[in-house]
Amino acid sequence: MDLLFALALSFGFLLFSAVKGYFVAYPLLSSLAIFTLALLRRGFTFDTLLKMGFAGSKKSFSVISILLLIGAVTAVWMAAGTVPAIVYYGIQLISPQYFILASFILSSIVSLLLGTSFGTVSTIGIALMIMANSSGVDPHMIAGSIIAGAYFGDRCSPMSSSANLVAAITKTRLYTNIQNMWKTAMLPLVISVGLYGVLSLFNPVQLADQTFTAEISRLFNVDLITLLPAAVILIFSILQIEVRLSMLMSILVAIALSCFWQHYSFLQILKFTVLGFHLTEDTPLDSILLGGGVISMVKVSIVVIISTAFVGIFAGTRTLDTIQVFLERFKSRSNCFLSTLLVGVGSAAFGCTQTIAILLTQELVEQKYKETTKGNYKLALDLENTVVVISPLIPWNIAGLVPATILMTDLGFIPYAFYLYLIPLLNLIQIRLSQPPKLKLCN
Repeated sequence: MDLLFALALSFGFLLFSAVKGYFVAYPLLSSLAIFTLALLRRGFTFDTLLKMGFAGSKKSFSVISILLLIGAVTAVWMAAGTVPAIVYYGIQLISPQYFILASFILSSIVSLLLGTSFGTVSTIGIALMIMANSSGVDPHMIAGSIIAGAYFGDRCSPMSSSANLVAAITKTRLYTNIQNMWKTAMLPLVISVGLYGVLSLFNPVQLADQTFTAEISRLFNVDLITLLPAAVILIFSILQIEVRLSMLMSILVAIALSCFWQHYSFLQILKFTVLGFHLTEDTPLDSILLGGGVISMVKVSIVVIISTAFVGIFAGTRTLDTIQVFLERFKSRSNCFLSTLLVGVGSAAFGCTQTIAILLTQELVEQKYKETTKGNYKLALDLENTVVVISPLIPWNIAGLVPATILMTDLGFIPYAFYLYLIPLLNLIQIRLSQPPKLKLCN
């Protein structure tokens, strides 16, 4: 009963934090303290729990450096004009007749380049929503297409923090995971494009604000050369060069462009890299073209460290054994995927963040996947096809709550985020159809 009470209280703290927009590390630390007290009452020593927490946190150390690099990349891409150029050229391609479809495609491309759903929503997403602000079209449709596209890259970009986290905790190669993700994404992607195309035809958008491109060209030297840092990431990804080296090379190219093309001083660029980019003059875009920086990823890193400590204590104290014993009954490939999907939904609902949901789900289902030679790669793929895309569909999970808030909408976007629920649904159907009835292994 004490652990159930601690679980309920922790969920309450996390839910309250997500709804109110408080930094999630605070309720996480409170929950950690509550569970520590409950486990001390059960006979565990503080030193033992501390060692378990540290052992869990060690899983996150390999991904922390990537998170910090992502923050630096985002900032210098802003200063180099890379992100403004993506928005500039993207908006010029939009047809009012296919606005909703274009919103999904543009958000997908930007998120694939940036690797962050929040960064995508905060740049191209805001621009798209403002442009369609007075069109009379249901804003939930547009928000749904933007958020679905934002998580396209959040799922399978080499710069995605969630993709790197999944690779780290499952001990798999990032680029092998990305190849597997692309294979399982094609059908959901094609169907999503078709659905957004139909929505667009029946809901043409009259564009209300055309000032973005003019303002971007005034503030930045926008040319194809500013896309070079993004091209470095794409080329290095195709060559499967280690992601840290890819990002470092992209940062160097972006710094050169920031200095010699956008005429920022080296001191300004250094400040942007650490603290985040911001425009130095008053403009309507100063609330859109900003962010990134190493400091912005410190908070994310803290959440990852605390979350992995939490999971380490859960694993060491065998707190979740009851759930794992129940999951052992699901042996077939399709049932493995289904159980991962159900656990992912529960973890996303309880954890209120994508990171906690990934870590909890991995901890609970990992044992089943160890039964086969390629269990780790199947586990990584199933995590990407379930909990990663399910988290934004939980109304109080910050994976969906924050983008919805940024886009000035609410949970009404969920029915229109087609891609997010087509991924798990179609993969489950495909696995069931291809699975021999009597096959017992998760392979």
